[in-house]
Amino acid sequence: MSLTGDVLHRLKKAGLSPRKGLGQNFLVDETALRRIVQAAELTSDDTVLEIGAGPGGLTRLLAAQARQVVAVEIDPGLVEILQSVVSDFGNVQIVQGDILTLPLESLLSLAPVGSHEQFKVVGNLPYYITSAILRRLLESSRKPSLLVVTVQEEVARRIVAQPGEMSLLAVSVQFYGRPRIVGRIPAGAFYPPPKVDSAIVRVDLTQQARADVDDVGWFFSVVRAGFSARRKQLHNTLVHSLALPAPEVRAALDRAAIDPSRRAQTLSLDEWARLSHELRCVAGPQS
Repeated sequence: MSLTGDVLHRLKKAGLSPRKGLGQNFLVDETALRRIVQAAELTSDDTVLEIGAGPGGLTRLLAAQARQVVAVEIDPGLVEILQSVVSDFGNVQIVQGDILTLPLESLLSLAPVGSHEQFKVVGNLPYYITSAILRRLLESSRKPSLLVVTVQEEVARRIVAQPGEMSLLAVSVQFYGRPRIVGRIPAGAFYPPPKVDSAIVRVDLTQQARADVDDVGWFFSVVRAGFSARRKQLHNTLVHSLALPAPEVRAALDRAAIDPSRRAQTLSLDEWARLSHELRCVAGPQS
């Protein structure tokens, strides 16, 4: 039986249907699943945190190569299916819960002692919470060494965008690592097929942030302020969003060597870093 047929059979037997409210579009194309695993470059020493394990097609492939897989699935019904699918693997820990609220430390503690010092994240992310999941992982005190995730193709392009087409999401991901698109997955590879195609994004996280900043929280406050009205000139947007005096904001932009008339999407990581430093001097320690 094909993977697609197996998924349909197990769902039907359990009386389950994909839940739109949870963004459930199960990847059932074996070629696409193997491309994801290949992109993760797994070894027998790796611990993998899988997000959105679903009916377990990807989980089995991960378990065959990694030392340990901690598979997170929010849907209790799917957890029962997942348990049967991976029953012949002794290196899979299944956790029923929401990745946005589960403590990462607790999840990693399920792996064998010493195997979770470094870990990789692999998953088919629900479209509607992709940004929230990425932000949670990247801002965690325990960051993975590598992310390989399936996301909406448009989102993938936003993640890897360069100055001129940058977004808050692009800055947020590229601040912590180097993203690249490693494959495209057509909508027909999923059950049920979504309305858009997807892409596999790999993010190699760096040990140090890719921009030199003193205060990460303030840095992202400035970036969020800059993107709050991306069609407006940066000077006007920052004055309004940060509630700072216009002359001082202009002076900070001048010191950072950034034209006040530019838009947020044109700035590079280094320019955001310089600007956040200069605006910090204006705002003072209370901000």
